[in-house]
Amino acid sequence: MASNVGVIGSGAAGLITAHVLRQDGFNVQIISRDQTPGGVWSEKRVYKGLTINNVHGEFQFSPMAMPPPADSSKTGGRLQGEDMRDYMQTFSERFLKNAIRYNTEVLQIERTDDEFSPWSVTVRNTMTLSQEVLKFSRLVLCTGGCETPKIPSYLSQAAADNVGFKGLIIHSRNFAASLDDLLTAVQPISIKPDNPHHVVVVGGGKSAQDAASFLANQGRKVTVVFHKANGFLAVSTPLPDFIRKSRFLSVMGPTIDLNTRLERFLHNTWLGSKFVHSFWRFLQNRSYKAFEVPPNSPLRRTHSLFWSVHTSDEGAKRDDSFYSLVNAGQIELISGKVTGYTPDGTGVALNNGSTLHADAIILATGYSSSWEGLFDQKTAEDLGITRHPPRKAPIADEWNYASLADPPPAHPQQEQWAASIYRGIVPAKNVLQKNFAINGAVFTTNNGYAYEVTAHWISAYFQGELQRAPSSPEEAIEEGDRTGRWMRKRFPDQLLWINESYSTGIEFFSWPQYIDKLLQDIGCRSLRSGGNWLTWPFKVIDLQEIADLKEERDSLREARLKASD
Repeated sequence: MASNVGVIGSGAAGLITAHVLRQDGFNVQIISRDQTPGGVWSEKRVYKGLTINNVHGEFQFSPMAMPPPADSSKTGGRLQGEDMRDYMQTFSERFLKNAIRYNTEVLQIERTDDEFSPWSVTVRNTMTLSQEVLKFSRLVLCTGGCETPKIPSYLSQAAADNVGFKGLIIHSRNFAASLDDLLTAVQPISIKPDNPHHVVVVGGGKSAQDAASFLANQGRKVTVVFHKANGFLAVSTPLPDFIRKSRFLSVMGPTIDLNTRLERFLHNTWLGSKFVHSFWRFLQNRSYKAFEVPPNSPLRRTHSLFWSVHTSDEGAKRDDSFYSLVNAGQIELISGKVTGYTPDGTGVALNNGSTLHADAIILATGYSSSWEGLFDQKTAEDLGITRHPPRKAPIADEWNYASLADPPPAHPQQEQWAASIYRGIVPAKNVLQKNFAINGAVFTTNNGYAYEVTAHWISAYFQGELQRAPSSPEEAIEEGDRTGRWMRKRFPDQLLWINESYSTGIEFFSWPQYIDKLLQDIGCRSLRSGGNWLTWPFKVIDLQEIADLKEERDSLREARLKASD
């Protein structure tokens, strides 16, 4: 086969994609502007105490087991950023040695007329600034959705300079890399207890909470300003695996296709829908209780666990966690919005007319699409990779699920744009070319499993081995548009928040049903965790279920070849 494939990005999706493609005989080169592998878990983005939403066994790949954390029994296997960094580095050393080109920034991707190398990638060495053009026969985009900082203009460095603000301004993406400067500039409260230095964190999501927790644990004065906090899942003691690592949470949310009797009962009947919403309200209230969140706390002003993906999985209570630190008075909360810098340059102004002095500001204001600027206009249009407004009005009675009655207020659907990406992997307009794919842009809660199955799907697609695939771009576009309609109905307004490089599909808790589709597409067995009519929602999903996917696909290929003889 010996086809030259470029993988853009050395995060988790890029690493497992490259490994699977290499196992299938492709020549692969990973291009990364980072100095080390891991993407969001690379050396310069991880700091001590950073925890992630996953527990041990969820964010790893089948070729290499991850050692359990040292305090696994106490925390339920809660993973730290350092665990992820070490795992990604070891995986890269073991399976991708000399396959990653570091310190290489992609400037532009263009489609060419070359039959054998239709992709031209202009890159720049970030150390020497020298440029060159690389040619590939196939390309996989794995740049993820948490790479390019999104900073409102009124909080930009230019806006700060206009009023003479002298403090540090750091986006949460660069928090770890800026820690030495930050901890030097902002002294501990104990140094000046009567007039301590002050850090203002803007945002209520997990990045904001992580930064605030780190600084409070370092003895710094911290205030977090947010309009609405993430919904969160929390427990007094770790959940059993048959709840935490099974399909149970996935069936408690509706999916684009209800394929089982249990799902149809839960989401198509009045009684089932009452049970579903009662369950999610119970989880939220149980989480408040587990973390002792007072009834009048701003932390009860959260996004819905059912309707939103603004959700953090906090696990069991820890004394050094954000919620414990808030309860201990070590982090101050303000429910509101920062509207800009004060005219005298001493801090920030709030929407209620008050001001906050700040010696440093952490902007946990989200991310823009990592695809911005990568493609020239013609290539972007030819691929069909950009978002567009809905082509059709909502279809009457489409997904008229009982569980989706009474959604929260939302912007008009015409404002909620989505791209037409088949299965969240292939731009629909390019589906017959079999030379371009995306991994890591579907929003799920189990990235390790999802990325690995997606990598197998991509390899099968490149080789023309999908057992179930659209026969035309028009068919793929219709399926992509259907996915867009579903995302707007299932998760109102979320497309306005999640950037396009992380929302080609929003599967979230329903990721097992999405993975079943991908497995069926490549002709492999789905519902791999097994179980009977009663037990299947509670069977633990284990990554080793997909450890033999390559052998399974090889057997299918051999069977097809024998049948064609």
